[in-house]
Amino acid sequence: MTNRQGEIIWYELMTRDADKAAAFYGAVVGWEVGAAPPGGLDYRMIVAPDGNAGGMLQLDPAMLSAGASPGWLAYFGVDDVDASVAAIVAEGGKVLVPARDAAGVGRIAMVTDPQGIPFYVMRGATEGATSTVYQRRGLGHVGWNELHAPDAEAALGFYHRQFGLTRMGGMPMGALGEYSFIGHDGGEPIGAIMPRMAEGPTGWGFYIRVDDVDAAKGRIEAAGGTVVNGPMDVPGGERVVQGLDADGALFGLVSGVEA
Repeated sequence: MTNRQGEIIWYELMTRDADKAAAFYGAVVGWEVGAAPPGGLDYRMIVAPDGNAGGMLQLDPAMLSAGASPGWLAYFGVDDVDASVAAIVAEGGKVLVPARDAAGVGRIAMVTDPQGIPFYVMRGATEGATSTVYQRRGLGHVGWNELHAPDAEAALGFYHRQFGLTRMGGMPMGALGEYSFIGHDGGEPIGAIMPRMAEGPTGWGFYIRVDDVDAAKGRIEAAGGTVVNGPMDVPGGERVVQGLDADGALFGLVSGVEA
C-alpha cells in the first residue's frame, strides 16, 4: 500500500449482531453494509458515499468466550508487520492475535500498547493501493481519532516511536491535563491523545462525519442507541456527540466545518 507507516488504514466494528448493527448505522450515518458472506467468518464491508469506510465483524461464540466484546478498533498501516509487533512487544505491548496472512487482504496482527489498549497493525496485500477510510472531512468517514489513555504522556511517546504520530499543539483542560493534537509531519492533526477521565472510557474512540449532529442525535435514539455526551460545540467550529450503538459499542459523530 502507499499509505505511510503509522497511518490508520482500516476501522472495524466488532458486534454480536451484524444485522442489527447494519440497520443501526444505516439509519444513523447512512452507511450501506454488505450482506453476510456464505459460510465461515461473518465479515461485512461498510460503505460510505464514496467507497469503503471500514468493516464489520460479527463476534462468534469462540471470540466471545475468549473475551471479545462490542467495540471499534483501528488498523495502523505498517511497512513490516512482524517487525512492528516485535517493537511493540519490546516496549511492553502484548500480542492478542499473532501475525497472519489473510488471503487477498494482507498481513495482520492484533496487539495492545503498553497500557493495554488494543489495535491492529497491517500491511495491505495490494501494492500501489491507498486507503481512504480516514478522511478529515469526508461524509460517512471517520474524521477524528481520539485516545483516552491512563498515562497520556507515555502514550504520546509510544505512538510517536511506533507510528510517527507527533504532538501538534494542544488545548489545556485544567486539572485533567492537556488535549494533545496528533498527526504526521507535514500533515494536519488526525486526532488527539488525552488523559483518561474518571469513570470515562479507556482506549481509542472514533468520530464519524455526518451532515448534522443535532439531527443525528434523534436518529441514534430512534434506532435503539443511547446518547452519552452532547451534542456540544468543540473548538474549530465543529459539533460532536457520543453515543452507544444498539449493541453497546461507543462511537462519536462530528459535523460542521473548521473555522
